[in-house]
Formats: sequence, C-alpha cells, structure tokens
Amino acid sequence: MAISVKVDEDLPQEVASTFTEYGYDATTVLRQGWQGIRDNDLWIRVQQEKRWLITADKGFADLRFYPPGTHAGVVLLRLEEESRRGYTELTRQLLQRLDFETIRGAIVVASHRGIRIRKP
Repeated sequence: MAISVKVDEDLPQEVASTFTEYGYDATTVLRQGWQGIRDNDLWIRVQQEKRWLITADKGFADLRFYPPGTHAGVVLLRLEEESRRGYTELTRQLLQRLDFETIRGAIVVASHRGIRIRKP
C-alpha cells in the first residue's frame, strides 16, 4: 500500500510534487480548499484520510498533543531561512534517507542539520 501524505498550506506546492516524484500519494491542503481552517479541524480531516501530515507548523510536532502511534505520522520541516528551493531540497534529502513504511505513526523533524524520529 502506498504511503499517503497531506502537505500543509505553510509549505510550497513543490514539496507535494517531490513526494509524488518519489511514488507517494500526495495532495495539499490548498488543493482540497482547506486553507485557513483551524489546526484541530485540519488534524481530524488528515487523520480521517489516514495520511501523514507534512508541515512547517511546530505545534504538530508536540508529543504531548500528538503522541507517536496515535496517528498516521507527522513530518515537521525546519529551515533557518524559508524558501521554496530550501523546502524542496530538504524534502528530497528526507525521501532519500527514510522509508516511511517502516516508521508509520512517527513524528519526524527534518532540518539541514539532520533528522530526528520519534517512533511509536
């Protein structure tokens, strides 16, 4: 079964396109017309679809509210200086290094300094 991801509205479309290039079922909050909804409502919708949430919103990586194993998975992309190119490059690095199938339900924090994974 292919891994499905939802890219949050705070990230560029290129992030979703990169996931698609790597064989993932990727869509975006914008593509579904969900921009501007509250984080809690977005979270519920994404989990109903059983998708990983790909975001730059640090709140979704809070282990107290989103414990690993209670959801499909979260990827937090962190850049010191935000740019389309930076997010695209970071996404490529992440996809070259991780097998999402083996870490379902994890919280992943990715930056150019490295990748941290909190598994269930």
